[in-house]
Amino acid sequence: MKTILVASSKGGAGKTTIATNLAAHFALEGRRTVLVDADPQGSSTRWAERRAELESAVLPIDASGRRAWRTWLPDDAERVVIDAAAGAMADDLDGFLDHVDAIVVPVQPSALDIEATVNFLNTLAKVPRVHKRKLPVGLVINRSKPWTNASQQALEMLKAWPYPVVAQLRDTQAYVVLAGLGRSLFDYRSAQVREHQADWEPLLKWIKKA
Repeated sequence: MKTILVASSKGGAGKTTIATNLAAHFALEGRRTVLVDADPQGSSTRWAERRAELESAVLPIDASGRRAWRTWLPDDAERVVIDAAAGAMADDLDGFLDHVDAIVVPVQPSALDIEATVNFLNTLAKVPRVHKRKLPVGLVINRSKPWTNASQQALEMLKAWPYPVVAQLRDTQAYVVLAGLGRSLFDYRSAQVREHQADWEPLLKWIKKA
């Protein structure tokens, strides 16, 4: 069983978008996939409920306020994606950090998001597994507009950090539309969608190695 934690201290960074699309990808691969929703807003849970009729359904587990979330995992779970609560710092994640194989941190290419993420990563750096490089942390630039100076400058700034930038996800309204349907980019095969699916390949490869 491989467990991925998606976390960010900045609301609106795209945490739930990344968590749900990862869960859908794993399910479409034929993996028994669980989506642990630790955010009181419950967005991931509602997404999974909308997906319940598909063969690639994802099992949602409500972990908001529940530290014993692992007792709810089915024995045959192969992939677990955790959507952390918005605004959580490392101390708020201690119920998860001992049990995950990798942490994905979404960052929007803006000064405010980068500043907030620095504080979050500073708290993560104090976690023993992270400090000893036994728990990989990967940054994902979300809602990127690669042709803009802001996105290019953000990428250069993030490359100087000790954690790798493992993907850049381009900005598109498709994520918003698909979330409302309980779907993901990986449920479709149009040429336009495939271009955005390609953005995820570096992240998926990084997770596979984690």
